[in-house]
Amino acid sequence: MAGRQEEQRRSAPLRVEGAADAEVKLILYHWTHSFSSQKVRLVIAEKALKCEEHDVSLPLSEHNEPWFMRLNSTGEVPVLIHGENIICEATQIIDYLEQTFLDERTPRLMPDKGSMYYPRVQHYRELLDSLPMDAYTHGCILHPELTVDSMIPAYATTRIRSQIGNTESELKKLAEENPDLQEAYIAKQKRLKSKLLDHDNVKYLKKILDELEKVLDQVETELQRRNEETPEEGHQPWLCGESFTLADVSLAVTLHRLKFLGFARRNWGNGKRPNLETYYERVLKRKTFNKTRTKGNNTEYSWKVTRIYNFVVCSEKKNSMIKT
Repeated sequence: MAGRQEEQRRSAPLRVEGAADAEVKLILYHWTHSFSSQKVRLVIAEKALKCEEHDVSLPLSEHNEPWFMRLNSTGEVPVLIHGENIICEATQIIDYLEQTFLDERTPRLMPDKGSMYYPRVQHYRELLDSLPMDAYTHGCILHPELTVDSMIPAYATTRIRSQIGNTESELKKLAEENPDLQEAYIAKQKRLKSKLLDHDNVKYLKKILDELEKVLDQVETELQRRNEETPEEGHQPWLCGESFTLADVSLAVTLHRLKFLGFARRNWGNGKRPNLETYYERVLKRKTFNKTRTKGNNTEYSWKVTRIYNFVVCSEKKNSMIKT
């Protein structure tokens, strides 16, 4: 319990008096293919905020480098910097953006607390954000037989499996080389080991995929209610009402990740959940979503770049060893 509280303390935003000025530049450290990063980037796009973005490559383990660990001791993307405020973890970043940028020109993605829509949006946001997306992601890589039409290239799957296995030793080495970050690296190593034990367990994966179905059943029912409330032809509300909200951010990015992993056919293909399928098709046409979404070919390109980079680095190290 104490360890969990310490982890939450570390990920809490660093608040400095007077630094929340909306005119101060936003800087986002993220990884384009990170699920949590995609949610934050969609919120930034929906709110039409200017933001300087920097990719922190997970395949290249840049999130484990000392400079980033000093920024966020959990070593996870995304991280937002706004003036002297450092905000870690997607939910906290999204809440910060919603609470900080309050001018009339900036769209609100959360209804007022007194609104009848507030509890509905909050419920679905919490429900969808509670889904163990990292377990689905690692699970489909470790057990591709559970997926259909996954968009992860086969060679990338092999590379990720290898990388997952090497990360533990990498973190141990980094802990030895950086005494000031030793505690953070050891904590991350323990979290990774615990996660992998669960994520490599087929029985556990099948259980959470069954639980996912129940959540999507609830969403399907809610979407059906929206259709019944507004039966006019051509009128399409969002998950909780007329406006696109934080609940829609969570649902849109969740569905896109499930499609990417190869879980779309299982969950809404072949007319299984028609409202969900229609919703996802509509989301794909939304301009803000298209600005931030990860496409299959981009993913393949990303992994090709990673392979080339690793080849060059390994070759340079080998040549250096030969010369010495």
